Amino acid sequence: MNHLFSPYKIKGLSLKNRIVMSPMCQYSVTKEDGAPNDWHFVHYVSRAIGGTGLIIIEMTSVTPEGRITNGDLGLWSDEQVPHYQRLINEIKKYDTKVGIQIAHAGRKAEDANQPVGASNIPVEVLPEETMNGELKPPRALTNQEVKETVQQFKQAAERAVKAGFDTIELHGAHGYLLHQFMSPSINNRTDEYGEDLALFGEEVIKAVKAVMPADMPLIMRISAIEYIDGGYGLPHAINMAKRFKKAGVDVFHVSSGGEGIPGERKPKNTPGYQVPFAREVKKQLNLPVIAVGKLSNPELAEATITNGDAELVAVARGMLNDPYWSLHAEKRLTHKVKPPFQYARGMR
Repeated sequence: MNHLFSPYKIKGLSLKNRIVMSPMCQYSVTKEDGAPNDWHFVHYVSRAIGGTGLIIIEMTSVTPEGRITNGDLGLWSDEQVPHYQRLINEIKKYDTKVGIQIAHAGRKAEDANQPVGASNIPVEVLPEETMNGELKPPRALTNQEVKETVQQFKQAAERAVKAGFDTIELHGAHGYLLHQFMSPSINNRTDEYGEDLALFGEEVIKAVKAVMPADMPLIMRISAIEYIDGGYGLPHAINMAKRFKKAGVDVFHVSSGGEGIPGERKPKNTPGYQVPFAREVKKQLNLPVIAVGKLSNPELAEATITNGDAELVAVARGMLNDPYWSLHAEKRLTHKVKPPFQYARGMR
């Protein structure tokens, strides 16, 4: 039996296969209004036609100032909702489910006049890892602003539900705002949000869950380890994840790093290098996990599911390279595939 192309169900989300399209920023909102346009329509619908089980729309900000760049998506206004509905309705025609990753870039907001973060600690990144080549020093959010940000996540989740998304993912990884609060190296606050590094994440999770249908699963992406010198290791991430599970997370999407320039500990960047993190999170929390990180080889993706390391695999660069990655993987692994009839002659 081929496991990569077996169905999967969690709560009210039923997927035709175990393949997830990772959220990947396109920086293509040319009107800078946060609404998806024709680029996003073609980009995502083509991956649905290509056989993906679950598409997670790229990092979408809960505020205009929380975008990485002004070319990013947003869900801070009711006016944006119809643009997502058009996209979702087309994706679902191909038996593909669709989620959205909602987030706040925090101190990594490149185009904000004044980036904000858990604290005023600046982030060090390589110029090639930014869109603009540099990042401005952040200002620490006030206690009241933190509470307002929790509500902004809640309001964005309400809009996501109204738009028709099948699931919501919170971006708690890669050095963005949720990650900044849970990181001992980034959060030096002296209020309750510094004394309890999981508190902000817990409040966001509870606020979002309060407006989600009971049968809609909540996904959270986390960085299992940090690579900066002095950064946290897997035990800290596990402890945070246990708190987040109790608050309402149903699935963890397990990545790593992104918080700054790697020091002595560096990412391996080899095929499947983050799968052990996903396996350990699954073991410790007894929750479904999504594995990610250079899994574009179909046999490796299949092995990750077959070995029980993860329930789902997320493919990123592989799908940038090939919109029909899922169909091609199915043909390679099962020697049979049922593409849309318009493409059948090309995939015999």
